[in-house]
Amino acid sequence: MRKLFTALLMLPGLFAAAQDPIFSQFYAMPLQINPGFAGSAFAPRMGAAYRNQWSGFSNAYRTYAVFYEQSLERLNSGIGFNFEGDNAGDGIYKTTRFSAVYAYRLNVTDNLALKLGVEAGMHQTNLNWAKLIFPDQIDPIGGIGTGTGEIQPDETTKAQLDISSGLLVLSDKFYFGAALKHLNTPSESILLVNDNLSRGLPLRYTIHGGTEIVVNKGNKLHAPSFISPNFLFVSQGPYRQLNVGAYAGLGPVIAGAWYRHTFKNADAAILMAGFRQGVFKMGISYDLTVSGLAGQSGGTYELSLGILFDKSEGLRKKKRRSDINDCIRMFQ
Repeated sequence: MRKLFTALLMLPGLFAAAQDPIFSQFYAMPLQINPGFAGSAFAPRMGAAYRNQWSGFSNAYRTYAVFYEQSLERLNSGIGFNFEGDNAGDGIYKTTRFSAVYAYRLNVTDNLALKLGVEAGMHQTNLNWAKLIFPDQIDPIGGIGTGTGEIQPDETTKAQLDISSGLLVLSDKFYFGAALKHLNTPSESILLVNDNLSRGLPLRYTIHGGTEIVVNKGNKLHAPSFISPNFLFVSQGPYRQLNVGAYAGLGPVIAGAWYRHTFKNADAAILMAGFRQGVFKMGISYDLTVSGLAGQSGGTYELSLGILFDKSEGLRKKKRRSDINDCIRMFQ
C-alpha cells in the first residue's frame, strides 16, 4: 500500500482535500460561482468554457463547463442547469458534476433585490486504473513493464448527491454575493484511508462583488461602454484565492485584467480579450504565472463562448423594465 500511496499522491481527491477548479473568466460561468445568478439576466442565456491549466505539463488539468439559465418573471424566479468536467493527469482522474439550479428574487425596493439560490445534482469521480504506473513496474534497464503487485479497488467510480446554496444582492449600482458549495460534503475518495475512513469534499466558501462605471450608455445602433471593478474570494479546505481586477465593455470589444493571490504566494496575472457581436460573446484569457512555477507551467489558457437571447422586441421591453439586471452586464 505504501507503493500505491506514492504513485497516487499527486492526484486530487484520493488522499488529500480536493479543490474545485475555478475559471479565470468566472463571469462566463456564473452558476459555477453562485446559484443565485439563475434568472439574473433579462433574457435566457447559455455559455461554455474550456480551461487548459499549466499547459507546459502535458495536459495536467483540463476543465470544461456548459450552462443554461433563464428568468421566470411571473414567479420572481430563475432556473438553470450546470455541467462541469475536470480531467487531471491526462485522463487518470476525472470529475463530473451536473446540477439543476433555482433562485428566488425578493424585491426590496425598486433598485434593490435579494436573490436566494439553491443547487442540487450529481458529483461523480472516476479513476482510470489502467493508466497508473507503480514503482514495481519500473525497471532501471528495461523501462516500464506491464505487471504490478498492486490490487485494483473494487470501485473506480463514485457518484453522490451534491447540494449548494447562494445569496446575491443586486442594485442599480453594485452587486454582491456569497455562496456555499458542497453543503453535504460528498465523498469523492476512490480509496479508503485512515482505517477505512474516506474524506468528504470540503465546503467551498465564495464571496464576490463589484460595481459598474458607465462610460457610454449606448443606443440601438451602438453597444454601451462600461468598466466593472470586481473581486472574487474563494476558500476551500486549505486552499484560498483572491482575484482582484476589472472587466471592460467598450462597444463590441471586451477586455479585462486581474491579479490572483493564493495567500501563500502570488499566483498569476490574468489578461482577457474578446468581442460581442449580436447575441454572441467570445473571450480568451491567459494566466501569466508569477509564482515559483513561472517558466515551467506554460501558463493557463481559457476560451469562453456565450449567447444572450435578447433580440426579440418583448425582451427589449423587459430589459427596459429591469434596470437592476443592467448593473451586471459583465455576466451577460
